[in-house]
Amino acid sequence: MAAARASWWRKSMTYERIPQRLEGLRAQLRDQVLDGFVLFVTEGSNWEGAYYISGFRGSSATLLITHDEEILITDGRYTVQAEEQSRFEVVDQGQRQTLEALKELLGARRLRRVGFEGERVSYALFKKLECIDVKWVDSSSIIPSLRRCKDALEVSCIRKAAAFAASALEEALDSFGPGDAEVKLSALLEFRLRMSGAEGGWKSHEFIVASGERSALPHGAPTDRRLMPGEWLTLDYGARYEGYVCDITRNVAAKRRYAWAYDVHNLLSEAQKVALEVMKPGVAAKDVDAAARAVIQRAGFGAYFTHGLGHGIGLELHEAPRLSPSSDDVLQEGDVVTVEPGVYVKGRGGLRLEDDYLITADGPLCLTEGVPKEFFLIG
Repeated sequence: MAAARASWWRKSMTYERIPQRLEGLRAQLRDQVLDGFVLFVTEGSNWEGAYYISGFRGSSATLLITHDEEILITDGRYTVQAEEQSRFEVVDQGQRQTLEALKELLGARRLRRVGFEGERVSYALFKKLECIDVKWVDSSSIIPSLRRCKDALEVSCIRKAAAFAASALEEALDSFGPGDAEVKLSALLEFRLRMSGAEGGWKSHEFIVASGERSALPHGAPTDRRLMPGEWLTLDYGARYEGYVCDITRNVAAKRRYAWAYDVHNLLSEAQKVALEVMKPGVAAKDVDAAARAVIQRAGFGAYFTHGLGHGIGLELHEAPRLSPSSDDVLQEGDVVTVEPGVYVKGRGGLRLEDDYLITADGPLCLTEGVPKEFFLIG
């Protein structure tokens, strides 16, 4: 039994939340008249959903959850880890293919209507699922709906990630200056995050470090371009702690602040402030976007704000809800979202200012307040 074995694999801080999460999932099984629900983790893809509902964080598994059972199928690489990290019954698939083991379990329990995540499986996997004699029902909304509202412990993990990010930035900028390459800053941040106790950066996404004219690229991956005196760079980065991430964007100038960039930075700060004034439960996400966008439009930069105002974060860097002109989402208490207005002018450069906020009944609560909002000056 896992309880008698040395804890080689540490349980997550949120491990004790698993029964409550399973209860929420089973309520949705009843609502959708499903006999069970299957979740696939394939080569690391979709580990977040499995981690949230089971505690297991390996890169290969199939979860089967019924009204009275929870089963985790995996192979010999992960059976010990699964038994340590999860409350689920662990089934070693042995030399069988995963779907063979799943088919046997489904048949033995005579399950007929089974939910799965159509948005998370490949076409090739789905064609194989069709060969199993059950009615597959796309239930892609179940796990995201459970994950959207963050509890106090999840919020504390995001706060902790932000604290690591704050200290890492301070330490990285102490070792970075004019003449240094974008990739150096990215590498310094990753190193400092690891050394501080964070899991590192996002892992699923590279940090954004874009200097000079390249700062007009909203998602400019770091290159060997060097930051020169009089230029600035836009840095979009974050840390991961207990699986949860923060997402922060700041702007860094070399030697002196270029007047135009400094003015734009102040404009973005005002746009962010106006957005926060309307952010509360029950407000349409697109209305929050509109409030910030109006500030930027009045300043003559409307055409240069080319993306939505923000997005949810948690175990993934991009989750529900979306703050954009096309969003149908409505803010809920417990949402954690980014607010990241930006201006990007081709041939001149761009800037973005981004922080993470918890939506509460009393208004938004900043989780990244430890990172100064100022336009950083180095060199």
